[in-house]
Amino acid sequence: MKKFSLGTFSLKANPQQRFAGLVIDAKVIPVSRVAEEFGVDILREKSVLSLLENWNASYSALESIVNKVITSSWYDENQLTFRPAVDLPRQVFCTGANYRKHVVDLTVDSNVGPEGLSKEELRTWAEDMMDDRVANGEPYVFTKPVSAISGAYDDLVLPPTTSKPDWELELAVVIGKEGYNIRVEDAMDYVAGYTIVNDISARDLIPRTDYKMLGTDWLRSKGQPGFLPLGPYLVPKQFVEDPHNLSMQLTVSGKTMQDETTADMLFGIEQQIAYISKYAKLLPGDVICTGSPAGNGTHYNRFLRDGDIMVGTIAGLGAQRQNCISHSG
Repeated sequence: MKKFSLGTFSLKANPQQRFAGLVIDAKVIPVSRVAEEFGVDILREKSVLSLLENWNASYSALESIVNKVITSSWYDENQLTFRPAVDLPRQVFCTGANYRKHVVDLTVDSNVGPEGLSKEELRTWAEDMMDDRVANGEPYVFTKPVSAISGAYDDLVLPPTTSKPDWELELAVVIGKEGYNIRVEDAMDYVAGYTIVNDISARDLIPRTDYKMLGTDWLRSKGQPGFLPLGPYLVPKQFVEDPHNLSMQLTVSGKTMQDETTADMLFGIEQQIAYISKYAKLLPGDVICTGSPAGNGTHYNRFLRDGDIMVGTIAGLGAQRQNCISHSG
């Protein structure tokens, strides 16, 4: 069977009209047109979200036709504007501090730990803490407003509220059916596929200094417009052999900042789904951002600025590209 993915697009010549697109070999056709051509009613007049709401049937219908299609007359990607791959999910969950080296680096860079330790001793302490967390702890999850979502190639407007906008390339899991209190061993049955996100974060807005007992403020630090580029594609899970062993790279203005694999996750996808669904009902189309590897701006003391170009890639899922521009007022 041909490998295919889905996305949400509009023609550059008609930017107001968005459509769910079937993608094969960098060629795109509206799903509704394929449905018409092959008489597949279940695919007619559907968004990516509505396809996910009946995902098993939608996938089977797409699977039945992909080997029959002829892509020569399809749109080239350069004719299209890429919208968020799922336009738009109802819920976004983010698993924080979920990559071992990332958390250890943050601990050392921020000098958070017992007093009097050298950097080497602090690193060892942090590594031991991560081992204990995996053995005895749970994922740490927060939500992100849907209004933060943007397309994979949209400009990132750096807001005036922060002086430390940071990048966080992440593998995103897209949910394919409703679930609550999901068991770890059943969790992958709820996954429709995968995409790329960049959990943009205002590092200087995370801590609440006016009343320290409030701790972190994820709304202002992670919820601003454009702070979650999503896409370019939704790749069905059948085409991702091992989501826990995908290479990830992010460059900023040509310099490699993040270069890791998803194997460095502390809590795997199954554990994250089980944990989230213990407290919240998962819905079709929901997005779970599974954490970001080492190499954020905090580590380099280098944050996003006007003119930067970010490129984030995850093996088998494509690439994102954002031009960073200053807020104009």
